[in-house]
Amino acid sequence: MSSSTTPVSARPLSGTPISAKSPAGTPISAPPAAERPAAGKPAPEAPASEKPAAETPPSGAPAPEAPSPFSPAAETTVLIADDQEMVRTGFRLILDAQPGITVIGEAADGAECVEAARRLRPDVCLVDVRMPRLDGLEVTRVLAGPEAADPLRVVIVTTFDQDDYLYTAMRHGACGFLLKDAGPGLLVEAVRAAARGDALVSPAVTVRLLARLGEQRHRPAARAGAALTGRETDVVRLVAVGRTNQEICQELFLSLSTVKTHLASVQSKLGVRNRVEIAAWAWDTGAVSSR
Repeated sequence: MSSSTTPVSARPLSGTPISAKSPAGTPISAPPAAERPAAGKPAPEAPASEKPAAETPPSGAPAPEAPSPFSPAAETTVLIADDQEMVRTGFRLILDAQPGITVIGEAADGAECVEAARRLRPDVCLVDVRMPRLDGLEVTRVLAGPEAADPLRVVIVTTFDQDDYLYTAMRHGACGFLLKDAGPGLLVEAVRAAARGDALVSPAVTVRLLARLGEQRHRPAARAGAALTGRETDVVRLVAVGRTNQEICQELFLSLSTVKTHLASVQSKLGVRNRVEIAAWAWDTGAVSSR
């Protein structure tokens, strides 16, 4: 009885490939040498149509990281106006070192400041009070006052701690008041506050200045009748004596978002633009009185 095993022929072990027959009788052999990559060489790339598709992140994978809030598109641009070159240089060094703030221009007098501000349209103008050709108070009126067609944000930065300067600047639309000796931290915060539509006043002058506004009584009496709620009045009184939003939260046991909601409502009812004007209204109308 013959064996059913398929015969296999072999050659001496001299490196020659072994051939065999499949059960169907078809010879099985190694691919021709021309089709095999040479030793030590990488295999050729598959055609583009045969390449696997690029991997996609699995469902639920975190989205790519959002751009930084201080990306170039979100930068706050600043114009510095001061008749002293050393002051301008110092302010530029401080501000340019901050993420998200870029100084785009300087002016050595008031007229140059107005021209540069209208041409460059900075987010914030830092303006000294005493300057040649046009003082900082007039610059503020032209750039930020009620008659300005497209008002800019102006922060007064002055050496002179004089209430009449600051009072007039506020009436002309300034959204911040800073003494030059306040320090780099407050300078940066004043710029950031102005850029987001808020205001910062040097603590050294806040309450004294606003108390003086109360004595002046320049605002129309009709505005005293604005229909504020009891809680809105509480918030206004604290703003008028220089409290920050966080301090108001602590004193009234409110969340930060609630305080901001009250301030937005107050601004709408009174027709004012920022917390400085809210404070001025409070002193003018007697909502808060000096102690």
